[in-house]
Amino acid sequence: MPRLFGTDGIRGVANVELKPTLAYALGRATAHRLVGKSGLLVVGQDTRRSGDMFVAAIAAGATSLGSDVRIAGCVPTPALAFLAGTGDFAAGIMVSASHNPADDNGLKVLDEHGLKLDDNVEDEIEQLIWRTEELGSVGNAEIGRSVVEPSLLDRYREHRLGLARSVGADGLRIVLDCANGSGGVVGPEILAATGASVETIHNEPDGVNINVGSGATAPASLAATVAERGADVGFALDGDADRLIAVDAAGRIVDGDQVLGILALDRLGRGVLPEGALVVSVLSNGGLQAAVEEAGGQVIRTPVGDKYILEGMQVSRAGLGGEKSGHVIVLEHTTSGDGIVTALEVLRVMTRAGRPLADLASGIPLLPQQQRAVKARHKDQWEGDPAIQRAIRDAETRLGSGGRVLVRPSGTEPALRVMVEGPDAALVTELADAIAGLAGERLN
Repeated sequence: MPRLFGTDGIRGVANVELKPTLAYALGRATAHRLVGKSGLLVVGQDTRRSGDMFVAAIAAGATSLGSDVRIAGCVPTPALAFLAGTGDFAAGIMVSASHNPADDNGLKVLDEHGLKLDDNVEDEIEQLIWRTEELGSVGNAEIGRSVVEPSLLDRYREHRLGLARSVGADGLRIVLDCANGSGGVVGPEILAATGASVETIHNEPDGVNINVGSGATAPASLAATVAERGADVGFALDGDADRLIAVDAAGRIVDGDQVLGILALDRLGRGVLPEGALVVSVLSNGGLQAAVEEAGGQVIRTPVGDKYILEGMQVSRAGLGGEKSGHVIVLEHTTSGDGIVTALEVLRVMTRAGRPLADLASGIPLLPQQQRAVKARHKDQWEGDPAIQRAIRDAETRLGSGGRVLVRPSGTEPALRVMVEGPDAALVTELADAIAGLAGERLN
């Protein structure tokens, strides 16, 4: 049986692959393993319609074993992580599929520090889910209490407002794309506290439009709006606001690698980048590594997933890390990816340097890179397929020493991910398309 937990919790099509019965069992397993009787579990959700259903199921499961539940309502994932780490809660569960399509949903479990669980703890909880009926129950007098407490979000809001007020972005014009997700609840207010003028788009969630033609995974409309309005910068969150993609004044995309480079080069220049290190995933562009190393820093690579980025940061004692997708961890402020904090840090560099985003991004010239996500029913079989392996070897030969190919199964959906990078843009596109096409034929 496939492992329930992927790189970012449990995900699937809501009410089809991911059912409320599983959320109920997860609530019980989390209560048993992490919370205990009379302990507190905090639960949040993004704007997906299915979120209410899953939150109710989690609360029912946890209270059935005597744990108390506080329901924070619609909050960004980093806000739920912030709350879980305040010391008041034994664990947290975020109901969100992040950047995935609206029909999906997900369940992310966090520990008492607001951190994602170690793999071995996830394995323990998974076993408890399958044995949920063996966990027993409590009598009426011991059933936990579930309380809806939206004011919990104020703790996160006040902390981030404190960061924003020190930026001093007066006079800048920002367009913020909220992806019709939970970042829209607090993002506009926090960015406005920098002194900048903030125009918001895609902030009318209806339960089914999260990430649709908007946000960090589809920033084209943000790019067009920034150019049309004559804004200085645009920021695109994803559905749960743990990612950020930026747009310069001309409407050009500044992806997570360039954002990381901007923050790293600024800190290196001021001598405040811990260990002179930037932690990134294997997907991050070789151009980012070259720029950081040329400035005297070092780049440390980890497997894909922000939990592995954080682990790499903790081991290397680095203070900055993230992924090309826009997950950025600024350890002095947060232990998880937070798109709102990332936007604040980009604004801080812009105002400190007195330079536009395009100028800052030009310091991180990226190699041509193409990524493909191939729907694959048998995504884990790619390593044993001789035709796919032959295509990968041939591609590596054609790219030469200046290029690379990375193929991996997605940790969040039934797909195989293909990345090709090299100095020749046309060749990179050709090879990415060829490998992706072959994988689609062989793995379905």
